[in-house]
Amino acid sequence: MLRSSNPILSRQDAFTPGSQQGYGQPGYGSEPQGYVGGGQPPLNTEGRMTFDDVITKSVITIGLVIAAAAVTMYGLGSGVIPLTAMLPLMIVSGLVGFVTVLLVSFRRKVSPPLVLAYSVIEGVFVGALSFWFEGLYPGIVIQAVLGTFAAAGVTLAAYKIFNIRVTPKFQKIVVLATIGFAVALGLNFVLSLFGINLGLRDGGTGPVSLLAVGVSLLGAVLAVLNLVLDFDHIERGVAMGAPASESWRGAFGLTVTMVWLYIEILRLLSYLRR
Repeated sequence: MLRSSNPILSRQDAFTPGSQQGYGQPGYGSEPQGYVGGGQPPLNTEGRMTFDDVITKSVITIGLVIAAAAVTMYGLGSGVIPLTAMLPLMIVSGLVGFVTVLLVSFRRKVSPPLVLAYSVIEGVFVGALSFWFEGLYPGIVIQAVLGTFAAAGVTLAAYKIFNIRVTPKFQKIVVLATIGFAVALGLNFVLSLFGINLGLRDGGTGPVSLLAVGVSLLGAVLAVLNLVLDFDHIERGVAMGAPASESWRGAFGLTVTMVWLYIEILRLLSYLRR
């Protein structure tokens, strides 16, 4: 049985030729359960996952992130949202966004409302964080946005041109490294609430820490590698005829990874600006 490549998209009921039991569908090339030859098999009313569906839903989810971020930045800049609320807004939206990721990831059937809710919540986090960095380094946000889409485009081009294939070993290394990275940053965040900073992140000002630069570089590399896993997951889902609803899971994975990549690029640009 093929498991999803990206840890965000990991499902035990992944795409398996000839066996779609996890989705409640009959295996390909076999008769549906309870169907006796001589009549017409029941129609698949849901349809199958397509690249167009994934692209459309990705535009929606990423668009919601950008819209929510823009509204948050405007609110902070215009005074509608008090500047004193910026840090609490980042912390709360970041934590709620993380919980939402877990809720979406561990549900057997993907929930579009939860995916959309994540996009809005994460957009608030991205907006507050971007407002902070934009105040320190004017113009850095548009540079980070362009850099993020450029990196994603180059990764997709390399994936297609060089016919990159995700092997089990490659998948395992990327997944374990991603989990380790997330645990380290989570520990750093919890300790920072008690006044202890491991130096993995900084507030965007002051001397540049080589450790912080290294962490952001590692994060950017891992984000790009996770994009490769996302592309592989989507390609396999389409090839194996996954249900149309799985397009939301593919769009969700891409959105999570793109947000992560943007944050790392934003931080790296801030280091260069100092």
